[in-house]
Amino acid sequence: MPRDKTKLQFYSLKLSLILLAVFLAQLLSRQITDAIVLDRNSFAQPWRFLTAVFAHANLLHLVLNLFALLLFGTILEGTIGSKRFLIVFISSGIFANLVAVNFYPRSLGASGAIFGVIASLAVLRPNLVVWAFGVPMPLFLAATLWIAGDLLGAYGYLIGNPINNTGNIAHLSGTIVGFAYAFAVKKKFRRQARRRARFDIPEEIARAWEERYVVQR
Repeated sequence: MPRDKTKLQFYSLKLSLILLAVFLAQLLSRQITDAIVLDRNSFAQPWRFLTAVFAHANLLHLVLNLFALLLFGTILEGTIGSKRFLIVFISSGIFANLVAVNFYPRSLGASGAIFGVIASLAVLRPNLVVWAFGVPMPLFLAATLWIAGDLLGAYGYLIGNPINNTGNIAHLSGTIVGFAYAFAVKKKFRRQARRRARFDIPEEIARAWEERYVVQR
């Protein structure tokens, strides 16, 4: 899969700055949160399916998402290009909210979008070593463990015994989009990677080497 011909736009960094700016605005006015949060009004005010991605419940919520976005987002953007990265982030976040609104009375945060980013990266760069659960491990294993945790959390929520207030269903929904996108472009990505890895020696260089170093019999 060819990367964007244009230079990287550093969307992961720009999105992080937007998340920070929105959170500061939330601190200044509770009405801002009420206007952009995902809730039952979202079907009548559909912009909430996007704006809720950029809002956060508290500082810890924001910091964790910023860390993941800057780390995994930067790597994915460098892997598939800025435009494709932005597609993964936005589509994962919106789809996560379209699903989450049917389960949670109110929700907000970029976690669904970020899980889409991580899922895409786990397919395209499965052996990328990351630090997770206190140990280094390949990304595909870390992603599997994170998904397993979200499955347990979603099950607990659905049976009326939630583990915490984490939006596990939103995480899983964003993950689905990330996986779907990555598998759709995986073959093209591998072909491009093979082309980059191929090392062709110009014929004149090969002949010069042969004349100099190969013993004539």
